[in-house]
Amino acid sequence: MKSKLTIAIVVLAALLFTNFSYAEVNKTESKANTYEVIEQNRLIGLASDNEGLRISCAFNLGEMKSEKAVIPLIKLLRDGTSEEERIIAALSLIKIGDPRGAFFVGRTAKFCDCEKLRYFCTKFYQSYLNAQTGEKQQEIFKTWEEYAIAE
Repeated sequence: MKSKLTIAIVVLAALLFTNFSYAEVNKTESKANTYEVIEQNRLIGLASDNEGLRISCAFNLGEMKSEKAVIPLIKLLRDGTSEEERIIAALSLIKIGDPRGAFFVGRTAKFCDCEKLRYFCTKFYQSYLNAQTGEKQQEIFKTWEEYAIAE
């Protein structure tokens, strides 16, 4: 019985290693995980019906500093269904550093009806201006609670 098990394991191992050694790699096709492919997948995810996917893709596009994402992120900031995805869109626009996105975050900080979004957009836009000018601006409110109480 022991010899049959040993023979079966040896045959199985030989088959597995033979398949791996003869595996063909297609070197003519481009890799699937290139920056452009990942960026395109994230842009597609911004149009998803899944809110969690939209938030995740918006955050990742900001981390990637994707210039192609500026217009979709502005649309998400303007038309987002929840405060969270609008806040992440504003954060990503500031991380990208495009003047169009930063301008829209500044406008949202001034004219948005949602207090929480307005507070975070103010913080994000202030950090963008600080980075552009190199000066430290005085903060308006230190915490969200101070801001909520002041209103």
